[in-house]
Amino acid sequence: MMAVPPAPDNPLTETPLFLRAAWGEDTSRAPIWVMRQAGRYLPEYLAVKARASFWEMVRTPELAAEVTLQPLRRFPLDAAILFSDIMTPLQAMGVRIEFNPGPLIAEPIRSLRHIEALRVPEPEEIAPFGEEAIRLVRRELEGKNIPLIGFGGAPLTLATYLIQGSGSKEYEAFRAFLRQEPAAAHTLLEKLTEVSIRYLQGQLRAGAQAIQLFDSWAGLLDEATYRAFALPYTTRVLEALAGWGAPRIYLAVGASHLYPVIAELPLEVVSVDWRLGLERIRPYFPQRTLQGNLDPAVLLAPPEVIAQEAHRVLRAGLGGPHIFNLGHGILRQTPPEHLAHLIETVHAFDRTPEQI
Repeated sequence: MMAVPPAPDNPLTETPLFLRAAWGEDTSRAPIWVMRQAGRYLPEYLAVKARASFWEMVRTPELAAEVTLQPLRRFPLDAAILFSDIMTPLQAMGVRIEFNPGPLIAEPIRSLRHIEALRVPEPEEIAPFGEEAIRLVRRELEGKNIPLIGFGGAPLTLATYLIQGSGSKEYEAFRAFLRQEPAAAHTLLEKLTEVSIRYLQGQLRAGAQAIQLFDSWAGLLDEATYRAFALPYTTRVLEALAGWGAPRIYLAVGASHLYPVIAELPLEVVSVDWRLGLERIRPYFPQRTLQGNLDPAVLLAPPEVIAQEAHRVLRAGLGGPHIFNLGHGILRQTPPEHLAHLIETVHAFDRTPEQI
């Protein structure tokens, strides 16, 4: 049964298309937003980055708000997403992080002693700059009927980075740690779960209208390991976000083998990567909204290929509520005009049965 969306903040304003679809309405047009839409493929973003480091942009509310709003000034997108990073709450735990370009942990977790040294900060300590950026964006979007999505990393994915220390092809140190130090791993996941809850609830208090939980490395695990080290903690985070009037979105990358388990999570929207068609996914989530799942590399192709592949995804998304998105973040090489063509294509696709 479709969840009942809360009344809009302004009773004179219709509930935005994105939120209607996220709450389970099978809308006549698929709303569209794009992961990493605020970022490195846009020249206006690069202009800001030329005078401020990544962390300066994240931690300066005015800059984070500006970057969040940049794609909305250029494209008729159906939602904004806060400019930030999934690693943001870890700094308040005492973790030193650099980007080169991906995250680098100065002292990777290697023992229970390291885990016990991590702080569980009070909610107001975690990311007050992000909450202020949310308030700034909401003020700018007032009356425009464009909702703002907040986000964070799932406990498992945050643990993956903390233990591995940096990006990796196999994440062998992380996967070995789960087997060699399972009790320590659970202690770490407990802390990360509590911090994630406090961080995401802070975003909701500040005005975020939906939350996406990124589980970028869930696909590394087999079903039994996911059940042990991911499912209970992700469930707790999502349960803690219930009742806030914001739909909950979950993305697990490379995790098609886990969809029978992911179907047990309390959420409204399942975001799907590009590896499996939406028509194959929908039977696992008959009462949920699907989000996705164009391969980001398609946006490097000519316009006629973009339209062809977008139509394929749109047709696969029929039969239930669908939010159009990429299957992962937009690539830095993407020409902005190609994204504009994609948005135009999605906006022109009528999902009503008599038109298909």
